[in-house]
Amino acid sequence: MNFALSPRALPIIAAGGFLGCGIGLLIDPKTALASYLAVWFAASSVPIGALAVLFTSYLVRAGWTHELHAPLTGAALTMPLVAMLFVPVIFGMGEIYPWVSAPDKLPAFKAAYFAPWFFVLRAIFYFSIWTLLAVWVARAYGDEAAMVRCASAGLIVWALTSSWSGIDWLESVEPHFHSSIYGLFAIDFQLLAGLAFGLVTLFTLRPGRQMSNAAYAGTLLSVLLLWAYMHAMQYIIIWTGNIPDEVIWYLKRLDGGWTVALWALYILQFVGPFFALLSEKVRTSSEWLLGLAALTLALRVLEAVVFVLPPLGIEPLALLLDLPAALCAIGASLLMGWRVAHPLWERWSGRAAAAHP
Repeated sequence: MNFALSPRALPIIAAGGFLGCGIGLLIDPKTALASYLAVWFAASSVPIGALAVLFTSYLVRAGWTHELHAPLTGAALTMPLVAMLFVPVIFGMGEIYPWVSAPDKLPAFKAAYFAPWFFVLRAIFYFSIWTLLAVWVARAYGDEAAMVRCASAGLIVWALTSSWSGIDWLESVEPHFHSSIYGLFAIDFQLLAGLAFGLVTLFTLRPGRQMSNAAYAGTLLSVLLLWAYMHAMQYIIIWTGNIPDEVIWYLKRLDGGWTVALWALYILQFVGPFFALLSEKVRTSSEWLLGLAALTLALRVLEAVVFVLPPLGIEPLALLLDLPAALCAIGASLLMGWRVAHPLWERWSGRAAAAHP
């Protein structure tokens, strides 16, 4: 199983990406670190979201869910690498998060909650939990009772930690803003990323294989509808409430070039795919589904950028170096990790199949 991209090219791409990130740090540390955070969150959502898709597939078992196990378990097992790639964010958090340099401007509870040492401790906790869940989900495969136990407990733990991490890593860029739906944003963001990666790898690695395309199309459409519902509910609640501290979230993202980015996200992520998936031709076509899944995966970067960068006062043109560099560094690193983790899953699954025929 190989991507069209040569494995030998990945270390070179990663090294070039990290070199570009280093140059960006010298030019404008704030823009470089904010871009790195946005790309890291989008990329890390693949293994984190893969856990949720795997747990769901363990509870709703069918031929189409079985096909996703291999690529998604390989992705989930890259969690230690995801944690290592978060280290630059920890060292540069003073450039990204306003609460690091001005805790006195926050209410007492927020100032205590966003203490840097507690922020790092929570990150370690999340990564530890997700790594344990990834190992558990891989080892449980093949044993029906173990799969049900793993999925039932794992989905609850995953949903809680996923929503908390979204508040920590995304919402706290604007510490004076709060939306009760923000944790659900993170859940759906990661769910979309995990599902899209699974579909991209499945249709890329097995192009000639007969698969349940209609089931994949229905699942993708369901998650897209959930994504659209979350965004619509936040907009309706904030705009009708007309609370200045909350309305400002949209005003910052409708200023200058960010207006184009925000509307492109809504149109490309929901309007276009929604009407496309109403067509039976699209729902049954591997090529169309691959394209929609790849688009969804790419738009995770755009959505993370829209969440992170506008409140920091970063202009879109300043990202011409930093975003591509971060994409190369983080993306190539995780692909290398996936290539190592994927065979590990195959060995575990082979033993599980032998033990539980």
